[in-house]
Amino acid sequence: MKNIQTQITIWGIVTLALLPAFLNTGCAKGISSEELKASIELVDIETGWEKKYYQPWPPKLILVPAISFKVKNIGEDPLKYVYFNGIFKFEGDKENLGDNFVAGIRGEPVMPGDMSDTITLRSFQGVEGQNLAHFKNNPAWRTVGVKIYVKSTGAAYVPISEHDISKTIDFKEPDPVGMEPKKKDDSKK
Repeated sequence: MKNIQTQITIWGIVTLALLPAFLNTGCAKGISSEELKASIELVDIETGWEKKYYQPWPPKLILVPAISFKVKNIGEDPLKYVYFNGIFKFEGDKENLGDNFVAGIRGEPVMPGDMSDTITLRSFQGVEGQNLAHFKNNPAWRTVGVKIYVKSTGAAYVPISEHDISKTIDFKEPDPVGMEPKKKDDSKK
């Protein structure tokens, strides 16, 4: 038993001794926050509200703000392992409505001059109402903005852009069950 403990201790010491050498071989090399920010241009930006939850009875609809975009690499080096964090707030509020963190670029790097696939950030928290009309006809529905932060290996989070969320809603309520659509009465002509 004492022999096994000695071996485990020796392996632990060897591992700790080799760890700094391993980290300095370039495996953990990254990009600075300034270089990262200068290498990224957000394009094809779309904002709006999306369904998080819907139930027809009793009526309940929860919508969340969302933003989608592509990243164009305007830098000189490939972009890899880039993370995005979106902070959503109602205009004038100090508290966050919600946030979303995604690994936007992973696996295949985005080469200089190329664009990423579409990246979407959706707030985890939203606004509850009864139906679409409740949102569309509500004069108290305030503007929500999103501040996007970006990070990569070796870089701290850095703000990259801010956008207002449009009041476009990407959701269509289903037709009521058992109800036939109204037909025009052509006999009255």
